[in-house]
Amino acid sequence: MRVAGLRARAGDRLLLDGVDFALAAGRVLALVGASGSGKTTTGLALLGEHAPGVAVDGRVEVRGRVGFVPQQPASALNPVRRLRGVFREVAARHGGDPDELVARALRRARVPAGLLDRYPHQLSGGQQQRVVLAQALVGDPAVLVADEPTTGQDALTRAEVVDELAAVVARGAALVLMTHDVEVVRALADEIVVLRAGRVVEAGPADALLTAPREDYTRALLGTAPPVPAAVPGRAPRLRVRGLTARYRDATALHGVDLEVGERLAVVGRSGSGKTTLGRCLAGLHRPVAGEVLLHDRPLARSLRRRPRADLAAVQYVFQDARGSFDEHRPVLDQVARTAVRLRGAAPASARAGALAALAGVGLDEATAVRPPRGLSGGELQRAALVRALLAEPEVLVCDEVTSGLDAVTRAGLLDLLAGVPCALVLISHDLDVVAGLADRVVVLRAGRVVAHGPAAAVLNGAEERMK
Repeated sequence: MRVAGLRARAGDRLLLDGVDFALAAGRVLALVGASGSGKTTTGLALLGEHAPGVAVDGRVEVRGRVGFVPQQPASALNPVRRLRGVFREVAARHGGDPDELVARALRRARVPAGLLDRYPHQLSGGQQQRVVLAQALVGDPAVLVADEPTTGQDALTRAEVVDELAAVVARGAALVLMTHDVEVVRALADEIVVLRAGRVVEAGPADALLTAPREDYTRALLGTAPPVPAAVPGRAPRLRVRGLTARYRDATALHGVDLEVGERLAVVGRSGSGKTTLGRCLAGLHRPVAGEVLLHDRPLARSLRRRPRADLAAVQYVFQDARGSFDEHRPVLDQVARTAVRLRGAAPASARAGALAALAGVGLDEATAVRPPRGLSGGELQRAALVRALLAEPEVLVCDEVTSGLDAVTRAGLLDLLAGVPCALVLISHDLDVVAGLADRVVVLRAGRVVAHGPAAAVLNGAEERMK
C-alpha cells in the first residue's frame, strides 16, 4: 500500500492535510493520534470510502483485497439478522466453499461457531469485535485495516486478537492499525505515524518512537503513567442487587448475582462474562427473569418502560458504542440538552445553556456540539454521552467501557471527570489500570457468576487468574 498527498475536507474544516506513508507486505503500520486527529478518516480513505459530506483527494494505491475492522463493531452488524446468514453471504462473494471459508475465519478470530445462531445484540462488545474481525478475514485480505480492533476487550482476549493479527501478518498481509492501545502498538507495529489535527507530526520505526519520541505530543499519547488511586469516602450502599438472573433465549447470562453499589464499583471479567447484561439490568434495559434491583432499599421496576421518570433519571447508562447511542440526524447539542428537559422538567432554553456549559467543561465547544454525530470523533461523542447522562442528575451512573478506544490524553481527562461525579459509579471495564485508579470495590464475573467481590486492592491482586 502507498498513500501520497491524502487530504480530506468537510465544508470549511480540513480533516486531513497531506498524509503520506507506504507499507510493504508482512509489515504493520500503526496510526496514532488524539481523538479527532484523523485516524478513522484515513482508514476509510484507504478503502475508497468517506463519511457523508467529506471530500477526499490524493493517491491510495493498494495491491490485492482490503479487509476492514471498524472501531464500533455494532455499526457493521445487521441488528435484525442472525450472524450465520450474514457470514454465508460474505463468503459467497469470495468463491470457494462458503462453509469452509467461514469455519476458517472463525478459527482464526477465535469465535465460537455457536455464536452464529445469535443476533448482534446478544453478543458482548468483545464478542462483536471478534465477529467483525472474522468477517474481514473471510476474504483472506492482502491488506487489513483495523480501527481499534481490541477496543472493549479483556486482557486475555486482547492478547488472543493480537496473536491472530500477528499470524495474519506472518502470512504476508500488510496491517494498518489505528489504535490508542500502546501495548498493542508495542506488540505489533513496525512503523508508527503520528497524526495531529489531520497532519503527520512524527513518523518512523516503532522502536525509536516508543523509546525516544521527538514531540511532546507523541510522548503524551504513548505515555503509560500509572493512575493515582482515588480516595473514596465510605458510604452506605445506594444500589443493591439480589439474586439477579438474566437470559437470552436459551442462554443464561447471569446466575443469581448479588452485589452492592456504594460509591465506585468496578465490574470486570472476560468478554461474554455478563458484565454488560448486568449493567443493562441495573438501568432497566434488559428484563431479568428473577431477582431484584433496589435503590435505597426500594425495588426498581425490571423494565425500563415501567419505571417512572424519577427512576429513569436515577439510574443512567453510558454505552460502550457512543456513536450508536445518538440519532445521526439531529445535532448532538439538542440530544444532550433533551435529557434535562425529559427527565428533570427543565425549560428548553435552560437545558440548552446547561448542556453547552457542561460540554465546554469536557472540551467540546458550541461549534462542535451543534454538529450531527458524524461530525464528531469517537472520543468527542463519548464525552458528549457522559455529559448527557450526568444532566439527568442521576443517583447511579453505569459506564460500559467508556474509556476503551480513547487516546491517553482524552482518557485522562475523562477519568478526571468520572472521579468527580457526585453520584455512585458502576464502571464496566476490561482495563485493570483504570479500575485501580477509580474503584473502591470490584466484582469479578465469570460465565455469569460472581467469583470475587470486595475491596479493589484485594480483588485486583490476581484478578486476571479469576477471569480465566
